[in-house]
Order: sequence, then structure tokens, then C-alpha cells
Amino acid sequence: MHVAIRVIALLLVPLILLVLPGSAPASGRIIGALLTSDLARYREAHRQMLKVLAARGLAASSEIIVQTPNPDPQSWGNSIRKLMAYGADIIVAYGAPAVAAALKEGDGVPVVAADAVLPEGAAGNDLCGISARVPMVTLLRVLEGVKHLQHIGVLYNSHEVGSLRQRDELRRAARQMNITLVEMNATTAGAVEPATATLLGKVGGLIVTESSVICRHFDRIAARSRHAGVLLATTLPGGAERGALVSLEISPTEQGEVAGLMTVRLLEGAHPAQLGVASPRRIELALNLKVARALETTIPFQVLSIATRIYQ
Repeated sequence: MHVAIRVIALLLVPLILLVLPGSAPASGRIIGALLTSDLARYREAHRQMLKVLAARGLAASSEIIVQTPNPDPQSWGNSIRKLMAYGADIIVAYGAPAVAAALKEGDGVPVVAADAVLPEGAAGNDLCGISARVPMVTLLRVLEGVKHLQHIGVLYNSHEVGSLRQRDELRRAARQMNITLVEMNATTAGAVEPATATLLGKVGGLIVTESSVICRHFDRIAARSRHAGVLLATTLPGGAERGALVSLEISPTEQGEVAGLMTVRLLEGAHPAQLGVASPRRIELALNLKVARALETTIPFQVLSIATRIYQ
């Protein structure tokens, strides 16, 4: 009798193994991840988030579904609806457009924001995470500290809420500093090149805001800015390394780590309102002296002294 029971149990094992991979995880928790676009910064943040889940022993017991759509409002909304149809219990959204889509289409599912320019007091019943907001006035002050400029351009994308928020912050700061801000809106890949060309003909400095569409063309923008003798600044992580004179950068690693810790808390039963939205602690002001030399521009000591990273 005992032998028969063992045989039946062994025969059942292959059947169980065949069923489990196609089913929801044992914990019943499904995590949807939405990247605003396929940028290295979002991929790095997501890798760090997964590391946190793995360290807590939750990666294997949770099903993680990743969506990386085209960077446009319709695609972001469609991706969230797909995650909802699959039964996502939590949505981790990378980038402000992904966060906005998750809150709009998520039907009350908790949203963990990462690498998103969020307004103050953004936390709510469904939202927690970490903001990527940096003080845009710093970029204006650095450009002014390097060279007195009457006109500074801003390249933004009105379809991406983070880019709009940075544009609005620059507007307020420019008024206080008596700087004329020249604005160009580029909502599509085809609009980036002519918008850049228009700005470079009107300004002595250019700030590139948070935008998946625009950032895909950043290397070209940097090259054209150097050729035109225009000081280029950006909030793009790695922007100074890629050819900007100055960049104000958050850490994708920190963004992913905090998002992972908050996801763990949610899986353990916490409510988003209890967790709130954290401010980034790792913000670097990077300067590229090679670009300065190409522009025949001297960086004053007062500017050099506040930089946290310098590329020679």
C-alpha cells in the first residue's frame, strides 16, 4: 500500500511542473513594469529593482511582465491596459509619461514611480515611489556662471509630462533671473532636428529637457550645439559624458533600488499612501572640460567648485 502511494505521487510531479509555468505565481502577485521608452536609464533602473526583489526572495515568487512601447501616449495607454488585462497587482512605471498612463488606466492598482519628474505632493492613494525631479534653476545659474547669456533655449516635448514640468520650472526661474527663455516644442522624432536648428540660431545656451523622443537624438543635438558655439545643458543621465557642457543627473541605480524597496513593501501589505514619494539623494552636476575647450570657453572656478563630476 505504501509503495502504491509513492508511485502515484511521483507520477503527479510531472503534471504539476507542466501546469505551474503557465499559471500565476504561487504568491498570486503579478508585477507589471512599464518603461516610457527603451532608454538605458530605464533599463538600468529596472535591473536594480529586480535585484532588490531577488535579494528579498520575491523575484521567483512573483511574475514580472515588462512593457517597452513606442514613446507616444497611445502606446503607453495600450501597454497599461495589457498589464491590467493580465491581472497586474502592482505597476512599476519608469518615466513620467509611464506614471501618468498607469494612474489614468490602472483602475486603482498601486503604482510605483521611478525616474519620473513628479510635482511636489504627488503621492496619493495609488502612487508611491521616487521622483527624478532636479532643480532646473541650477542649470540656468551654471550657464550664466560660465557666460553671460541674454537668451537661453529650451527644447521640450509637450506630450511628455516630465518634460513639460521642467519647461515650466525653467520659465519661472528665467523670469526671476531676467533671462529670455526661447522655447521649442518637439513632439515627434521628425520635429527634433528643425526645432534644434531654430533654437541654435537664436540662443547662446540650450537646455534639453526630460523627453524620450528628444533624448534619442541627443548625440546629434550635442554635435550641432558645439558646431554653433552654443552652451548645452541637460538633465539626461550621462549627458555631459555624451557631449553636453553641463548635466544635472539623477542616479538610475538609486531610482531602481528605491522602487524595488517600495515594491517589496507593497507586496508585504503596505499601502502606497504610507510610503509616499521620495526625493532623489544622488544628484550630480557634471561638467565636460573637453567640450569647454572645443567651445573656447573657460569654466570659472566658482562653477568648477560646485561640480561633483568632471570629464577631462
